[in-house]
Amino acid sequence: MDATWIVSANASRARFFSQEHASDSLEEFNDMINDPSRLRMLENTESDKRGPTSGTKSIHNTGGATPNKLYEPPQTPDKHSAELFARDIASYLLQEYQQGRFQQLSLVVSPQFLGMLRKLLDPRLESVVKLEINKDYTHFNAAQLWEQIQAQKA
Repeated sequence: MDATWIVSANASRARFFSQEHASDSLEEFNDMINDPSRLRMLENTESDKRGPTSGTKSIHNTGGATPNKLYEPPQTPDKHSAELFARDIASYLLQEYQQGRFQQLSLVVSPQFLGMLRKLLDPRLESVVKLEINKDYTHFNAAQLWEQIQAQKA
């Protein structure tokens, strides 16, 4: 199949469009949702755990070192969720490419998510990526998305 696939994605949603020939209109055939990214940060983390300075486990006035309250883990839960979603997209694209479902790929992805997805794409897919647009157009319909792609090419 000589199809071109267009992926319009951000950290919470990925829409897949196909186009057989350059003159054809885009057809959406898949829509992936990253449910954890849609949760509020408090809903997405374990907030029930007692910290090192909580009331009954306080180490204040015991001579022990007080942990830094400004500590941030190397990866926040929302970034971890986005990375897992990017892995899902990358593996789906590789699987479909190996089955011969498309020959060219265009990525229309939000800027932060594009960097994450780019790192996770298999090297075999790098050669078929013909266009990258770092914009979030996931809310556009197929015709609007096609207009934006044509404007970027011009």
